[in-house]
Amino acid sequence: MQPYGSPLNKTETNIKVNLLDEQQLITGCINNDVQCQKALYQKYAPKMMGVSLRYCNSKMEAEDVLQDAFIKIFNKINTYKGIGSFEGWIRKIVVFTALKSNDKRVYKFEPGSLETMPEQSTAPKAISNMETASLLHILQELPDGYKAVFNLYAIEGYSHKEIGKMLSISDVTSRTQYSRAKQHLIKLLAKYGIENR
Repeated sequence: MQPYGSPLNKTETNIKVNLLDEQQLITGCINNDVQCQKALYQKYAPKMMGVSLRYCNSKMEAEDVLQDAFIKIFNKINTYKGIGSFEGWIRKIVVFTALKSNDKRVYKFEPGSLETMPEQSTAPKAISNMETASLLHILQELPDGYKAVFNLYAIEGYSHKEIGKMLSISDVTSRTQYSRAKQHLIKLLAKYGIENR
């Protein structure tokens, strides 16, 4: 018989933990089970790193945000009530952690109204044909204010009113920033020779 803590037992434990369903993983994390925490992290961290990268200016910053977010997730996991998807709950914590991290930077929200802005195509075909890594690289080049609003509205699906509350701006400012972000994105797509085909 192998003693507790041997490689065999660790492997067996990992296999058992990987067979747990979502609710069992959540319960294990509530009970501070390290194996369940590790399994939860391994399951969701890769996707959430992608979320974090969209809001941060570097991989190192995104990794810090992800680490902080998972600490919050493990500390608050007992507050998850099972309403909506668990992945969505995790995602929201990652987004808010990234926004808080970005509070250290000064967002530049340009004044203006939508009436004075020329209407341009958002080049949806060009964007949908891009690989994720290419799109992420281009989104990184957006100014911080544009990037935050674009991600929150176009990718996360928040309304301009919700974004306004999150970023302490008006919903009109959020709409304006989103429209300007699209214009900036079109210029970046052209810069990289990506056409709307």
